[in-house]
Amino acid sequence: MKKIFNVLLVALVGLYLISCSKEDDKLELNNTSQAKITSDKTSVVLDETKAGENALAITWENPTFTPSVGFSNSLQFAVAGTSFATNVLQDLPSDQKTYSLTHLQLNNILAQLNVAPDTAKPIEVRMRTALNSTTFFYSNVVTVNMTGYKPNPDLIYPKINVPGGYAGAAGYADWNPANSPNLFSPEKNDKYRGFIFIKDASGDNGKYKFAINQDWPGNKGDDGTNTGKLKVDGSDIVPAAAGTYYMKIDWAANTYSALLANFGVIGDATPTGWGSDTDFVYNPATKTFVINSIALSNTGVFKFRANDDWAIKFQPKDAEQTLVSGTGVQSYLSSEGTVTGDPGYKVSQAGNYKIELDLHNSAYYKLTVTKL
Repeated sequence: MKKIFNVLLVALVGLYLISCSKEDDKLELNNTSQAKITSDKTSVVLDETKAGENALAITWENPTFTPSVGFSNSLQFAVAGTSFATNVLQDLPSDQKTYSLTHLQLNNILAQLNVAPDTAKPIEVRMRTALNSTTFFYSNVVTVNMTGYKPNPDLIYPKINVPGGYAGAAGYADWNPANSPNLFSPEKNDKYRGFIFIKDASGDNGKYKFAINQDWPGNKGDDGTNTGKLKVDGSDIVPAAAGTYYMKIDWAANTYSALLANFGVIGDATPTGWGSDTDFVYNPATKTFVINSIALSNTGVFKFRANDDWAIKFQPKDAEQTLVSGTGVQSYLSSEGTVTGDPGYKVSQAGNYKIELDLHNSAYYKLTVTKL
């Protein structure tokens, strides 16, 4: 019995020693110094004409840890007083200690924070150091008063160019990627869409290709099968007829489509009611689609549809919208899935109006009605 007791005692002591040894092997991570950031400005007024220029520089000192561990840094922006509940992140380079943000970068950050343009707003900035996807350490907070501008969709969305023999008659330059209509990617996902106008489809007059970066290197044309497939330096694309085309391009998948879409206005607010359309005419001087004069009542609604059909139509986003004379508003294409319900447009005063559709940017289709 005594021997059995001694064996059990030795076993228990051994287990205790092993347990102590494992506790000693655990490493405790210590944040021995907090990160620190400074800003070169306390206020900044952003300017669209300086979109690519530096507006604000942030300098930082990295945090230190014992033992030393790897980490990544990013700047975190939030409206002052919100405790960073809603924030925007900007990754920082690992080999630098100063990072400059452009007017465009900061303006995009303000837009993501839902800060109204043309109004000064205190924005808090701190650096977030990430050890992994769940472990973060933060620097001190600096506050910068920022005044943003209404973003120009031509500058903030990726685009490709559509040079061709048609472009001169549309108000651009023939076969010039730097002066041709653009197709934009509203979702910033390498898929582009938008409209071009072809006045004459005969011979070489209506041909086109797709270019990127407003230059010819990397341009894409038809792969020779005329089945909607693209290849680099492919053939010129020949339109089926003159008119307005709605185009969709998947740049990565090398596919394209071009659908004829000639627009008109229809509705019980128009002289012909729901029975027929009043067609738009393309104006190459303004690069817009125009109805120079049409009588509109203030008791009905109107919409804009293509090809005297309802497959493609422009509407307000989600409710009947009363338009203010001379004030442009964003309009939405139902076939792009951006419209809820079946809303239409109204005017508050009956009379003759000029209607203008600016379709040059698929990220911001613009409608303007002006009382004559």
